[in-house]
Amino acid sequence: MSTTIDRGAPASGKTDSGRRGSHAMRWWVLVVLGTAQLMVTLDATVVNIALPAAQHDLGFSDGSRQWVITGYALAFGSLLLLGGRLGDLFGRRTTFVTGLVGFAGASVVGGAAGSFEVLVWARVAQGLFAALLAPAALSLLSVTFTQPSERPKAFGVFSALSGAGAAVGLLLGGMLTEWTSWRWVMYVNVIFAGVALLGALLLLAKPAVTERPRIDIPGTLTVSAALFAIVYGFAHVESTSWTDPVSLGSLVGGVVLLAVFVWLESRVAHPLLPLRVILDRTRGGAFLAVFVLGMGMFSIFLFLTYYLEASIGYSPIEAGLAFLPMVAGIVASSTTAPSLLLPRLGPKLVITAGFLVSASGMALLARLALDSTYVAHIMPGMILLGLGIGAVMTTAFQGATAGVHHEDTGVASALINTSQQVGGSISTALLTTIASSATADYLSSHKPGALTAAQAGVEGYTATLAWGAGIFVIGAVLSALLIPNRALAPSEGEPVIAH
Repeated sequence: MSTTIDRGAPASGKTDSGRRGSHAMRWWVLVVLGTAQLMVTLDATVVNIALPAAQHDLGFSDGSRQWVITGYALAFGSLLLLGGRLGDLFGRRTTFVTGLVGFAGASVVGGAAGSFEVLVWARVAQGLFAALLAPAALSLLSVTFTQPSERPKAFGVFSALSGAGAAVGLLLGGMLTEWTSWRWVMYVNVIFAGVALLGALLLLAKPAVTERPRIDIPGTLTVSAALFAIVYGFAHVESTSWTDPVSLGSLVGGVVLLAVFVWLESRVAHPLLPLRVILDRTRGGAFLAVFVLGMGMFSIFLFLTYYLEASIGYSPIEAGLAFLPMVAGIVASSTTAPSLLLPRLGPKLVITAGFLVSASGMALLARLALDSTYVAHIMPGMILLGLGIGAVMTTAFQGATAGVHHEDTGVASALINTSQQVGGSISTALLTTIASSATADYLSSHKPGALTAAQAGVEGYTATLAWGAGIFVIGAVLSALLIPNRALAPSEGEPVIAH
């Protein structure tokens, strides 16, 4: 048996040798990567549903509760670029497996937590390992499916899981909390991670690292501090105000550090984020589209869940089930848009149209009232949202990794996750303020009473949904202006060891 280095499938369509070159094996690899991606995305919402039960069990205060969410977001958001670059330098298979093992271990610790402090640190550890896992999964997809005939289908399936994961997390969180215990929203990750780990060890080819890894230490420290400050600043805004000194200081400091990071990356020999990755118009426009999508999607999951449960009395499980038409829309458009629409219309038109369809769905939901019915008033908007989100997500994911050399796919993939995470942090803080203001304005101008209080809540939620529609319209305009309407080039295949 001899061992050779396989350079991977280039854009010309030449197939790999070895395991990953087998057509059947490539699609099994997609199953492995999709399982891991589903675990990471549903974990963003599955814990939210279980928080009240965890709070009652462990006895922590309302003021402390946000740290179960924020701890994960801070670690995940601030370390994503480093996690992506580590995959480029040391091998995506290695970082993927490390991320799976670490995420599962942190989930066990969190599920068994006997105190608030242990739960928070377990969430921080989950975020850390997710920062390794998420970029590795997307970059492995990018370097595995390099043939133009297969790439859209693979990205469509992956994007469907990414978009549906948060909604599935709401349903799964409600089911586990109601039928078992809040601890199972943590333990369930071990099942996903175990399946993905077994598949990774059996199917993923070992990378051939031909150059000695170098890490941009100044860039890493600067951008990690910048992203930490920005995510923390917006999280702090939610519990204080936009004029709070800590919030303002964190946000201003984060922006300044980002500017320093860009300056550093233009001058170092081995940058953490080579500027060539984002200066390409297709990739840059795709990253911006993912950022805007992250802003809009958070308003859906957060405030629409509040409306369903607080305003019209859905249980957590019923609220999760209510999102299933949106999940169906995401799956339908993610799996059909790449093969049916993208070759005929081009990325500019698909992303622009996707944003406008999503905006129309959000606008319908912004008209919800206390007496709205599900079939007539909620479901149509959900379906439109799903169709638009799926089209934007699958096209933007492809565009953000289009034409990327294998040594940059990890950091490009990390930037996708970073864009979505920062977009979500900004919109959560912004829309929380908008909801509070709309609620307060309604209460101050109407006679006090139970009905007034209930309607005030609806006014707050629908105000955020109206802003979400506006955010999607802005995304459509930016995409139309920035993204060129040309075919998306595939990524370069990764060199692997073939036996």
